Amino acid sequence: MIQVKNLSKSFDNIHAVKSINFSIQKGEVFGLLGPNGAGKSTTINMMSTILKSDEGSIFIDGNDLNNNQNHCKQLIGVVPQEIALYDEFSAYDNLMFWGSLYKVPIKKLRQRIANLLDLIGLSERKNDLIKTFSGGMKRRVNIAAALLHDPKILFMDEPTVGVDPQSRNRIFEIIETLNKQGITIVYTTHYMEEVERLCDRIAIIDAGEIVAQGTQVELQKRSDVKEAVEISFNSINTLQKEKLQELLNMNINSNSNTIIIECDINKELSKIITACNTCALEIEDLQLKKVNLEAIFLSLTGKQLRD
Repeated sequence: MIQVKNLSKSFDNIHAVKSINFSIQKGEVFGLLGPNGAGKSTTINMMSTILKSDEGSIFIDGNDLNNNQNHCKQLIGVVPQEIALYDEFSAYDNLMFWGSLYKVPIKKLRQRIANLLDLIGLSERKNDLIKTFSGGMKRRVNIAAALLHDPKILFMDEPTVGVDPQSRNRIFEIIETLNKQGITIVYTTHYMEEVERLCDRIAIIDAGEIVAQGTQVELQKRSDVKEAVEISFNSINTLQKEKLQELLNMNINSNSNTIIIECDINKELSKIITACNTCALEIEDLQLKKVNLEAIFLSLTGKQLRD
């Protein structure tokens, strides 16, 4: 559905995007994950025709963006990071205005607006002025505006910035509904929990470069992050540690009365607990160290995700 090849963009001496490559399959949610200033917005702005690239190419549904820009615009919808609505218009009038720019026939547009207001849960507020809406409600109207012309692809640039948890969850539900309808979604964020919930595949971007891309499982394999179990005992002596090592044949790190064992938690946790019982060890506390994208990002880049 989308192919990005050797894409680059600079602003004076700042190399915002550095020869990146990735592809996005039809019907998937693809996440661009990285800290603020990593190049996410610049990338999505080039893909959505807002910015012109310095080098490289972008293909949208087989169409070269440089040569078929007008046609590509009909295929995509854009939810910008900043709210793009008129405060003195109602939600309905905002949608009528933006829909008219896409030249959607008036009868079809009215029906489309009704359906989208229902999707975003704001049908009862359609005649209220945008200036009376909360930040989360404005975000939802912004999403509806990007969908008026029924695009195949939706670009979403940090769509949950500044919204409350309830509105954020509603936006997630909207995205999941749209994806079930077959819309391909490109989603930028610096919140790893969002891509963990929403995205089929992820590209980790840092300092304008794609550090790694794939599913979370594929990214975990590429990093050196392992699942682990941390167990604290009332006490553990040297003989018990040696016996435990012999029974498990796993990488065990110990510190005082606590051990950390790298393992596949789902497959090996019961074996570890049985071995502890065999060694007459009384478990005081047990914590599962699951792998998340925060740990993967730190492993691959040497930085915290929100640096």
